Amino acid sequence: MEKERRVGTVSRGIRCPIIREGDNLAEIVANSVIEASEIEGFPLHDRDVIAMTESIVARSQGNYATVDNIAADVKAKLGGGTIGVIFPILSRNRFAICLRGIAKGAKKIVLMLSYPSDEVGNSLATYDLIDAAGINPYSDVLTLERYREVFGVQKLEFTGVDYVQYYADLIKEMGAEVEIIFANQPKAILDYTDCVLTCDIHTRARTKRLLKEAGAKIVYGLDDIMTSSIDGSGYNEKYGLLGSNKSTEETIKLFPKECKDLVLDVQDRVLKSTGKHVEVMVYGDGAFKDPQGKIWELADPVVSPAFTDGLIGTPNELKLKYLADNDFKDLSGDALKEAISASIKAKDGSLVGQMAAQGTTPRQLTDLIGSLCDLTSGSGDKGTPVVLVQGYFDNYTN
Repeated sequence: MEKERRVGTVSRGIRCPIIREGDNLAEIVANSVIEASEIEGFPLHDRDVIAMTESIVARSQGNYATVDNIAADVKAKLGGGTIGVIFPILSRNRFAICLRGIAKGAKKIVLMLSYPSDEVGNSLATYDLIDAAGINPYSDVLTLERYREVFGVQKLEFTGVDYVQYYADLIKEMGAEVEIIFANQPKAILDYTDCVLTCDIHTRARTKRLLKEAGAKIVYGLDDIMTSSIDGSGYNEKYGLLGSNKSTEETIKLFPKECKDLVLDVQDRVLKSTGKHVEVMVYGDGAFKDPQGKIWELADPVVSPAFTDGLIGTPNELKLKYLADNDFKDLSGDALKEAISASIKAKDGSLVGQMAAQGTTPRQLTDLIGSLCDLTSGSGDKGTPVVLVQGYFDNYTN
């Protein structure tokens, strides 16, 4: 008699060599997974998911740019005079080096920060102090003096950085004048300049539209900077500077360029080597929120810039606890197990709107799996930039 499986989804970090520019990444990833399965003694299955971090993809592509490249592009597109830089996130890794390039391509930066926090939840103020001061964050524009008067020095909880001072110093270091204001309405910047670079990630399309409707002369987003090569640099045609990370003090690693061919190549290599049809994806930041620091993780424009077609869509699942507590509340033991198994086997088509599917998190598969992978690989020294997820598409009946 066949033994019943006792394990569902498993997520494994796969150790790989350090990836360098020009490496054959598809070969390295496929071989690393296959070797791990042989050495550790676990089999590969159809519909396993192999995921690789965007970092090793961009590195293998050599997709880098310098502060000078950014400065040249900003100057060419925004004129090199006074530029309004609005709604950046507060991050040494994600934005500081971009800001160095932007400031180097301008005479003056009017930096407009959103408050009480940036787009991904890094806090510059507290609602308690806002309420006590009678400030309306939806309409009020604060000068730097007013901000300091009300909020003083606010350092980020986990990093201890006062980003207001840090960004001001950085702009001045690059030879530009700086003026800092705090506002949440995009059009507020137009009282200072009509050349605007909006640096928000997920709200950028609306911000650009509002600025243009309000009469801005020049409007670009971070996704419009470094969209083509500057003096031989890397670039990202679709996302520009969005999703970039600091590499050195003078260089930035851009989000990977088109990489659908890469995921298909890995899929094909595993099929030829093992006979198993796996799914493959590239992932960046996961999409989840930290309850302590209130930081929403997703600083990349998307969780996954490339994936095989089997990862398109959302889960289509029934809620076991709903079935157990409602439809089959009078059953127990084997009878309950058989009834629930029959319901799962009988599910047909989309379950959207059905009570038995409520609470099953209808998010994109790539967002869910990418978040799992991001937590598995971490962002530090684990040395597992590839993650193998097994059993993700199984259910209670498998």
